[in-house]
Formats: sequence, C-alpha cells, structure tokens
Amino acid sequence: MTDLNEKSSGLLRVFVYGTLKPGEVNYKRYCDRKVVNATKAFALGKLFELPQGYPAMTLGDSRVYGYLLEFSVLEVLDELDELEDYYPAKPASENLYNRQKIEVYDLQGRSLGWAWVYLMTPEMVDKLGGVLQANGWWSSINNYEL
Repeated sequence: MTDLNEKSSGLLRVFVYGTLKPGEVNYKRYCDRKVVNATKAFALGKLFELPQGYPAMTLGDSRVYGYLLEFSVLEVLDELDELEDYYPAKPASENLYNRQKIEVYDLQGRSLGWAWVYLMTPEMVDKLGGVLQANGWWSSINNYEL
C-alpha cells in the first residue's frame, strides 16, 4: 500500500536501477508521463545481472547507479509493487523483491534524501543465478552511460 509520508514536496520518490530507468523496457509503461523529475543517482548496495533479463539489488556497501524518479501520482507505487512481485502482507522470503526506503545520493555523493527501492534477498539472487555487476550499472543493452 502507498505510504503517504513522502518528503515534504509531496512527491513519491523511487530509486530505479533496472528496467524502470529512462530508456529501458518498463519505463514507458510505468513511468513515462508520470515522472515529474528524474535525477541520475546512486544508492549503496550490490547489483546483480539475472539470466532472466533484469537486475537485482541487495543491501551492501558498493555504489549501484540508477535514477531517482519523482512522481506526483502516489498510486504508481501500487503498480510498481505488482510489477516487482511485491506483496506487503507476504513474508520477505516469498516475494521476488521487497520494497524499502534507502538513502539516495547524487553523482557527487551528496544526499538526495530517502526513496523507495525494490531489493532482492541474497538467497533469491543465488536461486535465480545472479552475477555480480562490479561497476554498479545495469542496462538491457549492456553499456555504461552515466
């Protein structure tokens, strides 16, 4: 369910690092025309490429690069939950991803505040055959463009 306690701007803030980034396959369907601001950013974690064609992020201390997306429509979070196979009432181990808030930084390392992110458990990453992406960037066309 949507948490209405967002930053004082009233905007829903989501850090994306995979198929929801601008230019990727799910951006147009879920984000285009709903995003009021997209800022290149990073969060701390570990990034994995999955053989299924999308990435996973776990908690960690490496930079994971993506975008901080800000939405004026709070209901978009419910759509993203469905896309990411996240159900708040289920135990974390039964979800594909789990949504939580993390601190996000601009590319110079300054805090941009807190945002939602979809994280996968390390156990799920292992089960799905995830491969660590040491450079912290995922793209469906496998290029690095920050």
